[in-house]
Amino acid sequence: MSSTEAPKKVEWLVVIPDFPGAHEKRLEVRPQHFGGLKPAVDSGLYKMGGAVLNKPPQGSDPTKFSFAGSTIVISAASREEIKEVLRNDIYAKEGVWDVENAQMWPFLCAFRFPVPGQDEKFPDPNTKQ
Repeated sequence: MSSTEAPKKVEWLVVIPDFPGAHEKRLEVRPQHFGGLKPAVDSGLYKMGGAVLNKPPQGSDPTKFSFAGSTIVISAASREEIKEVLRNDIYAKEGVWDVENAQMWPFLCAFRFPVPGQDEKFPDPNTKQ
């Protein structure tokens, strides 16, 4: 690679833990977090993502979820680039995500399918689904 070439972007599987006790803050800033996802998805930065839970949800009310953190498949050239992206998310800025303890692995996707019945990319985070 020449010195003028940008490092090659690859997909990464990223797991970001929530700080202990961040449940209420997560719910409070969730609409802003969801609002910031569309540009990242449309640009190809984020390939998929969602909440990581401590136990299976009983229903669809997020106030009753036991959040452990989040997972994202992101296109980036380095772990440093990923951390910078994460630090700019409202979840990091408001003390939900523990970015410094995020785990990141280069990811080779074997398959990718849409979820049947999930037509909306970004459901309204304020409604119970």
